Amino acid sequence: MDIVLLGSGNVATHLGDALVQAGHRIKQVYSRTAAHAQALANRLDAAVTADLTAVDAQADVYILAVKDDALAAIAAQLRGKQGVIVHTAGSVDMAVLAKYATDYGVLYPVQTFSKAKAVDFSTIPMAVEASGTTAWERLEILAGSLSGYVFYCDSQQRLSLHAAAVFACNFTNHLYAIAADILHEHGLDFDLIRPLILETAQKVMAHQPKEVQTGPAVRNDVRTMEKHLELLADDPALAHLYRLISGRIG
Repeated sequence: MDIVLLGSGNVATHLGDALVQAGHRIKQVYSRTAAHAQALANRLDAAVTADLTAVDAQADVYILAVKDDALAAIAAQLRGKQGVIVHTAGSVDMAVLAKYATDYGVLYPVQTFSKAKAVDFSTIPMAVEASGTTAWERLEILAGSLSGYVFYCDSQQRLSLHAAAVFACNFTNHLYAIAADILHEHGLDFDLIRPLILETAQKVMAHQPKEVQTGPAVRNDVRTMEKHLELLADDPALAHLYRLISGRIG
């Protein structure tokens, strides 16, 4: 398919790479920052623009991989395009595109992206939502060319999926950062708990998380939890967080 990619961040970069590898053509890359648009266009062997009025009108699909609050404004500039217009956001209702296109939808890869780390799209679940038959058929083919796991997901389901992902990924990563700070404060290296993190992640690949929960809260080990709270006494917010999470576990 001929695709216009609007955006130049982490999602746009990885998605663009995957689309090219799957045999699609990125006709054009748009970003409001010309240098960013040019860098990604060079990578994908595509034309480039930093002007929405100059976006190619002859694409099969227009993919908006931009910040959530920019979706409506950019979609408004695509009004009248004949291709399917889609966004990639987890928490934004598909209806944000309804005023600006006849055929529209969502292509949401359930993964975290960083430019410095390659990802294998064939293993990434791809949530698809579409306004009608034309959009669905095109997006199903497009998503299927990228991933072996394509599934229908309406906007409310996708919002719940995104919230779950924030807990499982973003919040968990922040807890890693807290752990690193605690270790550093006491002269210890974060490398010491990397095997623990890996073992925990591997367990939930084969079991439900509640089945493999360990630690003082699930054992109701009050004495150990009190010692931890004494250690955290100089940081009331962190101690409060410790109590909240322990209460949820116990």
